[in-house]
This record gives sequence, structure tokens and C-alpha cells, in this order.
Amino acid sequence: MTQDVEMKEQPEQPTPSSSLTSPSPSTLQCLKDIAALIETGAYTREVRRIVRAIRWTIQLRKNLKASVLSAFLNFALVPGSDVHSRLSSYVPKEDGHDMEVDSATSAPTKHSLPELEIFCYLVVLIFLIDQKRYSEAKACSSGGIARLRNVNRRTVDVLASRLYYYYSLSYELTGDLAEIRGNLLALHRTATLRHDELGQETLLNLLLRNYLHYNLYDQAEKLRSKAPRFEAHSNQQFCRYLFYLGKIRTIQLEYTDAKESLLQAARKAPISALGFRVQCNKWAVIVRLLLGEIPERTVFMQKGMEKALRPYFELTNAVRIGDLELFKSVAEKFATIFSSDGTKNLIVRLRHNVIRTGLRNISISYSKISLVDVAKKLRLDSPNPIADAESIVSKAIRDGAIDATLDHANGWMLSKETGDIYSTNEPQIAFNSRIAFCLNMHNEAVRALRFPPNSQKEKESAEKRRERQLLEQELAKHIAEEDDDEF
Repeated sequence: MTQDVEMKEQPEQPTPSSSLTSPSPSTLQCLKDIAALIETGAYTREVRRIVRAIRWTIQLRKNLKASVLSAFLNFALVPGSDVHSRLSSYVPKEDGHDMEVDSATSAPTKHSLPELEIFCYLVVLIFLIDQKRYSEAKACSSGGIARLRNVNRRTVDVLASRLYYYYSLSYELTGDLAEIRGNLLALHRTATLRHDELGQETLLNLLLRNYLHYNLYDQAEKLRSKAPRFEAHSNQQFCRYLFYLGKIRTIQLEYTDAKESLLQAARKAPISALGFRVQCNKWAVIVRLLLGEIPERTVFMQKGMEKALRPYFELTNAVRIGDLELFKSVAEKFATIFSSDGTKNLIVRLRHNVIRTGLRNISISYSKISLVDVAKKLRLDSPNPIADAESIVSKAIRDGAIDATLDHANGWMLSKETGDIYSTNEPQIAFNSRIAFCLNMHNEAVRALRFPPNSQKEKESAEKRRERQLLEQELAKHIAEEDDDEF
């Protein structure tokens, strides 16, 4: 999930002035408005303004140019300062546009807020990654991380989480992801001590991605189990966490938990995150096949996913039929795709499921069949197929996959009559899983509800208190009058 997910919220574009007719000054004016929004959010300590500024920045990403960035750095930072000199060195000079932009930015207002400095690092880093200047992006991101270590303000947390992401991305694009693992662990420890929960979420996902990139699943699980957990602050980060958790659970053979995590990640992901949802569905299909389930055809016909899920559709068809030869041909045909997706080792595990499915079909079709014919129908290519067929059948009978008996003396497999499935516990198990899914969804919806303040209840309690006090005063007055009468 190399591309980040952003909400599609279109900001109102500022109207360019009469002297600014090219598209670059309008982008520059938008960056100035974003800087003003960040400044307001920093002074008023309103994080939502900075979140909105980040969304606007992502939407302006395609319009960023060197001349615009140079003019914005002159506007937002003090010329001649260390930050200005360092960031300006990453932006190439474009003489043809410098004069036009400079004429529009006369007498800028200077700022020295840490939020603006981190934002300038972030904008330049995004520009360098889009320009595929990854070595300079690594240096720029390292400088931004060094600046972040000296800043402990809650208004910087949102900007810091974005900077963490692009910091890891710049090293991943150059294949040097292992170099920053120690820095990410130190940053996660610092974020925990500062109670920066959004930073903890982002850094935990980056560390899990780092470990899984090098197939270090045990270390990833140890980190995940020891890291503090709290209510998710970002839906995107929570989806990533569920996806990585599903991959870890799959490797650890915990297929039921892996299926729930992967399906929940795919369901919670935004519609615009097509690539992420495709990856979730690929892993979910493999996990369901390993569980002995056959995914519905609608899973492979989702909009925009037909081509990406085509290899997994053919693989599912081979598993459903139980054809070992077809399964091998599909695995060889799409071997490069499965290797790039990281599911090749999982597909090797599916061979046993294919054989078991084929054997189940044989036991349903034949009441009595020889082991020689079983080996031929399963297309076993081992040196001694009859012995392998005998061991496979005996193991399937022991595991309860088929209801049959084995005649070792004559080499026959005798299938028993198929009974009524409603006399078994399978319908109860199926209904139980569906009910558990519905209850889980209901509990999540209830936890996501937001209620108005408790002002009405407080008002009612105050009124009752007043009524009680009036009653007590009247009662005390009556008692006093009765005492006077007695005297």
C-alpha cells in the first residue's frame, strides 16, 4: 500500500488576481492560503484546521512546480535561514518563471512557526518523490525528521504523521528500508512518551510494513503484541493495521482471524483506495481457499478489480473443481504475479486442499472405487501413486473430510451413503458465524455513534433539585407553624 488514501474533499480554489494569468501563481496562492490556515490552527490550537490543510495540499500535488515551491519557501520562511537554505537547495531554479512569481510576491510576511517549517519539509518532500529524485528525497526527509525531534506540540502531530509516511516511502523506493528501522523504533518510543496517538498509529504501521517487507513475521508479531492499543484516530491507519494483522495471522496458520481482519480492512477502506482493496481481496481469497471455502463470483467481478483478480479467479476455479493438473498450470502461468503479491508460498499450501476437494468429489460420485483409479483421477505424479493415494484417503477419513472406509487388502475405497446435512452441526455452525458477524457489525456501529452533550439531563436534575429544595422549605415552614400553634 504505497499510495496513501485521502478523502476527496475539494477546497474552494482562490480566484487569481488580474496580474496572475498563469496557473503557477494560482497554485502559489493556494499554498499561501494553506500556510495561513496552518498558522491559524497553530495559534488557536485547532488540529482540524491542520487536517484540512493536509487534504488541500494532497489535492495540489499535481500542480507543484519548482518555481512555485521556490516562491512559497521565500514567503513562508526567512530567507538566509538554515531551513530556507537547506530546502531551497533541493528545488531547481527556473529562470523563466522566477521573475513572474517574484513580482507577485512582493513584501511577504515572514513566519517562524514550527508547523510551517514542517509543512515546508513535507511539500518539498512530496515534490521530490513525484519527480523521482529519491536520493534527495531521503536527505530531505531525514532533515525533516531531525527537526521534528526538537518539537513537542500537539498541533504538529498531524504534519508529523504525514512526514513519517513519506520518510519511510522515500527509503522504500530506493530499497533501503532496513536502514531506518532503528529510527522508526526510536520515533515510536518518543511518540508514546509524548502521548501522540496518531503518530503511534502511523509509526506502528510503518514498522509492521518494514518487518513484513523482509518477511520478519515473528518480529512483527512481537512488536504488534507489545505496542499499546487505543481507539483508532485515523480510518486509513486502522485499515492498514488490519491488513498487516491479516497477513501475520495467515502466515501463522490462524486463518479464521486472518479472514476477519482482511475482510474488515477491505470493507472499511475508502472507495478511492482501489489498490489497497485489491490487495486485501487477493489475500482474503487465498485465506478462504485455505479454510476450505469457495469465494463467490461477485468477489472477482467488483468494479475495477476484474483484471487484477483474474489469476485468483482461475486459481479458485481449479480448487473448486479439484483438478490438480489445472491447479499446477495456473500456478505456473501466473507465478510472477503471485511472487510479486507475496502469496506464492500460500499457494503451495493449497495443493493439499485441491487434492482433498477432488477426493471429496470422487467419494460423492462413487460408492466403491479402487485406489488405482483414485490416483488416476487425482493425477498424482509421484513415483508410487497408489501408496500416496492410500495415505491421502486414510488421512482424509481420519480428518473427517470424507465419510468412507478403506479396504487395505483389496485396495478399495468404500463410500458411505450421504446423510441429511441438517442432522449434523454444520447448519448451526454456519448460522453461528453469520450471527457473530452481524453482532460484531452492530457493536462497531454503536461504538461509532456520537451523542449530543448531556445538557438536557443536567437541566432536568437541576430543576428537580430546585423542586426538592422548595418542598423542603415549605415542609420546614409547616413544621415551624405547627410548633408555634402548640405553644
